[in-house]
Amino acid sequence: MTIWQPDPDETLIARRAVTFATGAATPVSGMRWFRDTERRDIQGDLPGWPEGPHYAVRGKGESRLRKGGKFGAGLLLVATLGVLESLAGSGSTGNVARLGTPEEPENEVEDFPVLWAAPGTLARTLPWQLDPARRPDAERTHMIVTDRRVLVLGLLDDKDDPNDQVLWETERSSIASTKRKKFSKSGKDFTITFVDGSWCRLAGWNTGCRGDVTRALENPLPLMDPDELTPGQQQAVRKLLQDKEPGGRLLIYRRPSGNVFVTYRLNDRMNPTYGIGSAAFKLMDSTGENAKFQEGDI
Repeated sequence: MTIWQPDPDETLIARRAVTFATGAATPVSGMRWFRDTERRDIQGDLPGWPEGPHYAVRGKGESRLRKGGKFGAGLLLVATLGVLESLAGSGSTGNVARLGTPEEPENEVEDFPVLWAAPGTLARTLPWQLDPARRPDAERTHMIVTDRRVLVLGLLDDKDDPNDQVLWETERSSIASTKRKKFSKSGKDFTITFVDGSWCRLAGWNTGCRGDVTRALENPLPLMDPDELTPGQQQAVRKLLQDKEPGGRLLIYRRPSGNVFVTYRLNDRMNPTYGIGSAAFKLMDSTGENAKFQEGDI
């Protein structure tokens, strides 16, 4: 069994399942594109990438379902989808899909690039295995974030023998920013922008995956030492860990709200589906009591 491990002088902060994101608004639902800064399709120019599907943005009057019976349930289903798309208006699915208002209509409704990269930029080096439409069903991709670097691993969907392989890596210093995207299905999307201006749009397996990766990529890294906690917070952490299996990793984050987020992780409990999750976690205020959640805390 081959499971990736950090170097002896390196701290593993997050390991979570990620892929290129998938469009959610009606015109781009189920689709994704790879673009240069002139919005041209570049997937055929990316070295080593196998052929993948070619998509076209749906027009306003185009049904999601092109095939259906002329009578009975088939006709009813097509009609129902048509009504839903009419409610969606110009492309934002609005309350129908509970996506809210697009932050970038040009990149979330009118088009859906998951790679935005001029020639020679870092985003063009990302591995094709991040694309669910190209990757075999029996394989997964994980993003690893340490205190030094960021990696993408390819692995098998096999708990007993995942067979980790490093597909890509870069230094933390090459990443300019990361942003959680509100207009996304199930709140799983986020972007990573590199210092050369190129960017990618990724999706975690769930919101927890997205949260762990984006929090780990904050700069400066907001990790705290246990000695920085107040007596009440230290007591809360001891209580959190008192019945947990020993040998795990405790990570303490100071959040912009002033709250403190604590997570306890067993790094040898890697699951191909989602990566490494938390065995226990707590969001607390300055006294160690449960804090009222504010956006960006977790």
